[in-house]
Amino acid sequence: MNDLPLAQTVRRAGDWRGVAEIVTLDYDTRFLRRKRLSTDTGRPFVIDLEKTTSLEDGDALELDDGSRVVIRAAEEDVLVVTGNSLSRLAWHIGNRHTPCQIEPDRLLIQRDPVIRRMLDLLGATVEEARHPFTPEGGAYGHGRTHAHDHGHSHSPDRHQEHEAEHDPDETVDAD
Repeated sequence: MNDLPLAQTVRRAGDWRGVAEIVTLDYDTRFLRRKRLSTDTGRPFVIDLEKTTSLEDGDALELDDGSRVVIRAAEEDVLVVTGNSLSRLAWHIGNRHTPCQIEPDRLLIQRDPVIRRMLDLLGATVEEARHPFTPEGGAYGHGRTHAHDHGHSHSPDRHQEHEAEHDPDETVDAD
């Protein structure tokens, strides 16, 4: 593994220019510190970052051989959420600490039968699809949300009581 090009620097989308190879990763895989990866063309490299980092679509890894590899969000299984009160639905999703991609006319979340049931009970229209998943990074920029227990139920029943194709040989030019 030590003969492979090494990536220890991340350049955020918009903060780099030039040509880069592509590595396509799903949302969960884009949260990493050290791992052996391969570009979409099969070129292996090692990512070894100082700390666990959330890589976003369009970010670039700088390799020690002078090349760059750009991160592309993979298509993955998601729920597409629409409804009359999208902001209300987004609030309930956020209250469950669920990563959410917010678009003008829809929300995308990872497939989860419990969250889907809650959304159905709230009157949302929920459809299964495959899309690149690039949820919001949180109030403080890049980052992830993590579920935790803070002493109250997030069950929708409790609230009612109160009335994510490209050519694998493609490169990216970020000029």
